[in-house]
Amino acid sequence: MGKLFSISILLLLFITIIPSLAKDGEHYSFLLSQKPATPRVRQKLSHLRLFWHDLVSGPDPTAVRVAQAASANKSATGFGTLVMIDDALTVGPEPTSKLVGRAQGFFALASKEEKALLMSMNFAFIEGKYNGSTVTILGRNAVFSEVREMPVIGGSGLFRMAQGYAQARTHSFNPKTHDAVVEYNVFVMHY
Repeated sequence: MGKLFSISILLLLFITIIPSLAKDGEHYSFLLSQKPATPRVRQKLSHLRLFWHDLVSGPDPTAVRVAQAASANKSATGFGTLVMIDDALTVGPEPTSKLVGRAQGFFALASKEEKALLMSMNFAFIEGKYNGSTVTILGRNAVFSEVREMPVIGGSGLFRMAQGYAQARTHSFNPKTHDAVVEYNVFVMHY
């Protein structure tokens, strides 16, 4: 009983004295709260309408298969295939339309039952006030659905701390070459 009492006293001293030795505002924790450097400003909602040009064919494709499971050739959906992209983002569906950015990232054919992709990409803008800013999209894209919705999970530059969603709608698809133009409507809350 004497040892238990001594241990309890030492523990009590440790809990009460050690934290009081810390400087003002310092805590013994992995998590420290911080006040924002600037006062909180109201978020803005931006609506971006872009056309995503995914070119699989031709001498300079923008979508390139980089990995594939051995069973992917036997799968009706291509399950197990990974494709890197650096697709043009334009203001209109024509390939000659004004280039405003690139969709850079990858997609994986991630379903055994349907053509559904796991998409991970940044819309990296190169034009206008958004030049140098990015919007990050990560989500599921069931490519034969009329409208697909994917979350916006972040961004950089003018889109720092962005959140929102992107809706994709196929504008055109060539079944021989697999080239596609997809309209993206991106709704982003940002500061």
